[in-house]
Amino acid sequence: MRHSYLADLPRFETDRLVVRLATDEDAPEIVRYFVENREHLRPFDPERPPSFYERSFWDAQVKHSISEYLADRSVRLFVFRRDAPRTIIGSANFTRFDRGVAHSCSLGYGLGASAEGHGYMAEALRPAIEFVFRSLRLHRIEANYMPHNRRSGNLLRRLGFVVEGYARDYLLINGRWEDHVLTSLTNPEWEVPDRP
Repeated sequence: MRHSYLADLPRFETDRLVVRLATDEDAPEIVRYFVENREHLRPFDPERPPSFYERSFWDAQVKHSISEYLADRSVRLFVFRRDAPRTIIGSANFTRFDRGVAHSCSLGYGLGASAEGHGYMAEALRPAIEFVFRSLRLHRIEANYMPHNRRSGNLLRRLGFVVEGYARDYLLINGRWEDHVLTSLTNPEWEVPDRP
């Protein structure tokens, strides 16, 4: 039985992609994506526990991600090709929502090895960023990348992110503290959200 709130979850279609939150039936495909791309993503991700690659973890995580979205805490999206709408090729997560005086969030993303070099992530992020700015009415998106990850730096530049600084030993990635270039994108049409 499908829950009625699933119809309200964000979903974006582009010429080549479908970008959306995962639902219960996606858990096996999420496991496949992360298992197949484990070595490819390892240099850019925190160390993952063995449970990260198991179905039970993702059964719980999918429910948690939907709850977080409904509570205005995050938007955790997966990227699917339109010509293979059940096959995941990447992910894009808007997390660490700070409504207070910042109205900001953090963006992280990843793409499977076979999907790189086709412009898929830029295509996926454009409607997602528009949703975060227009529908969720956030003012600022922060995205950071390791200096040697030129592909990520070029992507953020194409999307309009501006370099703001450099953080030494910023995040623990694959068991090592890594420096990061700090970037952000702000919403030029931001307005004060309605008060409940």
